[in-house]
Amino acid sequence: MSGDFLPVSRDDMARRGWDELDFIFVSGDAYVDHPSFGPAIITRLLESHGYRVGIIPQPDWHNLRDFGRLGRPRLGFLVSAGNMDSLLNKFTAAKKQRHQDAYSPGGEGGHRPERATVVYCNCLRALYSDVPIIIGGIEASLRRLAHYDYWSDSVQPSILAASGADLLIFGMGERAMIDIAANLQQGVPVAAIQDVPGTCYRVPEASYIWDEPGKPGHIVLPSFAAVCADKRQFAEAFKTEYLEQDALRGRRLVQQTGDICVVQNQPARPLTEAEMDAVYDLPYQRTWHPMYDAAGGVPAIKEVQFSLVSQRGCFGGCHFCAIISHEGRVIQRRSHASILREARLLTQLPGFKGYIHDVGGPTANFRRPSCDEQLKRGTCRGKPCLSPEPCQHLIADHSDYIKLLRELRALPGVKKVFVRSGLRFDYMLLAHDDFLTELCKYHVSGQLKIAPEHITDRVTRLMGKSNRATYLEFVRRFTATNERLGLKQYLVPYFMSSHPGATLADAIELAEFLHEMGYHPQQVQDFIPTPGTLSTCMYYTGLNPLTGEKVYTAKSYMEKKMQRALMQYWLPANRPLVEKALHIAHRTDLIGWGPKCLLHPQKHGAGNQHPGRHTGTEEKPGASRRHAASRSGRPPTKRKADSNHRKVRKNR
Repeated sequence: MSGDFLPVSRDDMARRGWDELDFIFVSGDAYVDHPSFGPAIITRLLESHGYRVGIIPQPDWHNLRDFGRLGRPRLGFLVSAGNMDSLLNKFTAAKKQRHQDAYSPGGEGGHRPERATVVYCNCLRALYSDVPIIIGGIEASLRRLAHYDYWSDSVQPSILAASGADLLIFGMGERAMIDIAANLQQGVPVAAIQDVPGTCYRVPEASYIWDEPGKPGHIVLPSFAAVCADKRQFAEAFKTEYLEQDALRGRRLVQQTGDICVVQNQPARPLTEAEMDAVYDLPYQRTWHPMYDAAGGVPAIKEVQFSLVSQRGCFGGCHFCAIISHEGRVIQRRSHASILREARLLTQLPGFKGYIHDVGGPTANFRRPSCDEQLKRGTCRGKPCLSPEPCQHLIADHSDYIKLLRELRALPGVKKVFVRSGLRFDYMLLAHDDFLTELCKYHVSGQLKIAPEHITDRVTRLMGKSNRATYLEFVRRFTATNERLGLKQYLVPYFMSSHPGATLADAIELAEFLHEMGYHPQQVQDFIPTPGTLSTCMYYTGLNPLTGEKVYTAKSYMEKKMQRALMQYWLPANRPLVEKALHIAHRTDLIGWGPKCLLHPQKHGAGNQHPGRHTGTEEKPGASRRHAASRSGRPPTKRKADSNHRKVRKNR
């Protein structure tokens, strides 16, 4: 028996007395029945509305019979590549194949094809040519219109056209899915379902589109052929898509793609608090299907099994992030009662040891809309809420979040509540409350992860992030708060290399900053141009689509390697790249024995020396850096750290 998991086989259907399913969900992920997994939410939601739903997880795309194992659905197939874009899941920023997949049994790679949504739809069409196919999930959502594909280095058409699906759901999908299901249940042909917010549909050409009288008409985007031929037209199309991404004021978008016309409706309205509660109160099993026990389960659940989702959406506006295009800028939150119910449930689960690992969402400390006007008239068109500069109407308030965390801490069986999902430190600085004190005192375990991403003001502006001065002010306040509390806690900042706008000189400036602050990041991120982000548009076109300004982007393999190596300049293996970068940029002043130097001169037989690894009786210029580290909120550099870096590299 599979307990209360949804059917994955004919035997499961028979045990429920079902000979037919209403919907069959084909997923690129292994079956994990947990509310952090999109397929689980959609299938449980349909089940709660009375539909019979089955799941085909990670089908063998080499064998069409695997797609027919649950038979022909009465209403339609639902297809998703899973919780990640299938190409991002399979390839690194350097386009090297990953050998592990956290969303597969045992973490083993190779259980899903590249461009999984398209492959699955082609297989289903070959078996059931007349059954409606609805695609969704992050891969479909961010590829809903013409987009740049980093892995093929080309502009690709809407995935709706490439897959041959009938409808595409973008965004989180709950509202759209229930509306589509109701239409199909009432006998409406799938080709006639054209008015559901949060969906894309297909018609032969724009003349087939009907605009409701009294409402703004649709916007015609440059065609797929036009955006392929002209990067400026690509940037213009993206700008329109980006600025119309709002459920209240956004307009319908139309793009001709070969012999079909893709129509994107308005985004779906944000869920109300009661609707969010209903989604997370569904009867999830909160673990992987038992068929994966022999493989050791599905690793992805470990990060979320004892965590709580408190909200959705983000008004932070990071240009390299797809949340705005997927979840939107308007914050949607659950009630305290719903979150506390789930927390009590967690305390009863096997393996719970008293620690709630996270309470948050895309940005943990956003528990309210950035301003009250958003719920009345939508988000401001082309005006950021928080960064690079905060809007004068922004309301920075943690009071509700503080209250929630206090309630969770007071639950029987809960020893500690951590906050580990994204935190906006610039938002914390704007709030006049006790959140930073509460955070340091109760919700950090030695280290707090934050993401300044870069420190050159020009680059942070292109990233949509706050500037260097803002970050340093947060470091000062964090350090002062911990000193006042008598705690030794440290910041773990994340930085990104090769973002559009970042030159080799900017990368060197970042390395100098890391040196001055005493930071030794063990993990660094090279920018990956994923579909649907503003930064990806800049990467491909060389233009900021919002301003029209030209943007330099490091694209050569060597420059990207040098920018990445500079963030870990102290590693012996990185010395040749760092030294080459310093010579190219005419910054050989950073090779020497001075306190600001990144590298020591290389002596015959001395190995790859650098400030931070010293030998003999020489003066230790790194001492000033270690003093800076203690002021910056990072532990002093130790020799042991260098051996740890070597171990990390060896393990990689």
